[in-house]
Amino acid sequence: MKAVIQRVNSAELSVEGKLISKIGRGFVVYFCVEKGDDEKLIEYFAKKISGLRIFEDENGKMNLALKDVGGQVLLVSQFTLAGDCEHGNRPSFITAEEPQRAKNLYEKLGKLIENNGISVKYGVFGADMRILQENQGPVTIQLKA
Repeated sequence: MKAVIQRVNSAELSVEGKLISKIGRGFVVYFCVEKGDDEKLIEYFAKKISGLRIFEDENGKMNLALKDVGGQVLLVSQFTLAGDCEHGNRPSFITAEEPQRAKNLYEKLGKLIENNGISVKYGVFGADMRILQENQGPVTIQLKA
């Protein structure tokens, strides 16, 4: 399992020119499930994403989490995070999980984050999405398990 977490001031996701999801301050989370990933990892990812303290406090230190700043999450399925570019110039995606299982775990991750009191907006699993985001910092964190 992998996630790339980007701190944003705002983000919008559209499919075929139609706005699907929009958030203000928070995280855009690009999430990938790989073959063999233990389903229990979803709980770890939800806890980490929900509690990640990468917003600045009154002293300019990264010390605040999503709930502290009223932040939201835009959760985007991203199988290309499984891309292996070690050999040749065309990535191999053979480690990416099968779509149905990946979708189930993606949805479960969103629900667990919501259960932590955080608003989650979703992409469209498997769609060709357009994402406009205003990164803040920029701050980008990789989470792997």
